[in-house]
Amino acid sequence: MELPGFLDHVATGAVIGGGSPAHVMMHQVAQDALRIVAELNTGYHNADEVRAFLSELTGRTIAESVTVFPPFYCEFGKNLTFGENVFVNMGCTFQDTGGISIGDGSLIGHGSTLTTLNHGVDPARRGDMIPAPVVIGRSVWLGANVTVVPGVTIGDGAIVGAGAVVTKDVPANTIVAGVPARVVRQTGFDA
Repeated sequence: MELPGFLDHVATGAVIGGGSPAHVMMHQVAQDALRIVAELNTGYHNADEVRAFLSELTGRTIAESVTVFPPFYCEFGKNLTFGENVFVNMGCTFQDTGGISIGDGSLIGHGSTLTTLNHGVDPARRGDMIPAPVVIGRSVWLGANVTVVPGVTIGDGAIVGAGAVVTKDVPANTIVAGVPARVVRQTGFDA
């Protein structure tokens, strides 16, 4: 299986069967991603160098307005997109195999984790993975140590409180917090 076919496969939400050609492709791409993030996380790199690593990781040009503070962890890379003026603080982990999109002007707090794969429930098929994308809208703020689970969309202008675990979609211009994250109130602003 080639990368474009794999990306088409996960875009449909189809299972990545353990040991399947899609599973093998995922692991092959992961080896490249692990090499790139190891280099990124070794020593000091200026902002331009960090963006160059991210461009290599994603296979896309990263806008000059994007800032990522290492260490940064990512196990796939080729299904990750950054909008303009995105800031990602230290120690974040992005499991992007199922697709992560971060909208313009969003801020991701340190230690946050975005996940896009669930494992099969059947113990005999636990190695199977079910992809579901994470979509972060425009001007979103995720506080420190937020976890976003597969299939969640966070609407434009939303705020997620530190330490929250986001298990369902967050409406635009809404503040959520807690485990699991629950609506606290509206922001009072229209993103």
